[in-house]
Amino acid sequence: MRRVVVRRSPVHGKGVFALRALAAAERVLEYKGEITSWRNAVRRHQHEGVEGHTFLFGLSDGRVIDGSRGGNSARWFNHACAPNCETIEDEGRIFIYTLRPVDAGEELFIDYLLAIDNAVDEEARAQYACACASVGCRRSMLAVAA
Repeated sequence: MRRVVVRRSPVHGKGVFALRALAAAERVLEYKGEITSWRNAVRRHQHEGVEGHTFLFGLSDGRVIDGSRGGNSARWFNHACAPNCETIEDEGRIFIYTLRPVDAGEELFIDYLLAIDNAVDEEARAQYACACASVGCRRSMLAVAA
């Protein structure tokens, strides 16, 4: 039985929603896609991507999973400052687990904790603005609000 579905999100674009209740610490999905170098992924995104919107997930070994190539539903997880899911890396694979019990119909979120190479200015703040509206929202998808 399927546990999640992708549909329009009130937060941003598409989102991932629970089809049934999920227990705390339940593995929901693996983040899938082509594993490549950051250099290749960024070059590809500059040519084919949309500014401020990527399906790139960094791995601890310096490579990246490009969910726009062979990715699955996990690429549609939206950001929230108070997420109900977390990502865990295991041997070069990324898995998404619930942090708490999740009700059927509830949207699933992770904290993106994005890092950017350039200085954080007004343009970057606008590009990575958070729309989660949760209590304690940082107003940014960046790891440290500037």
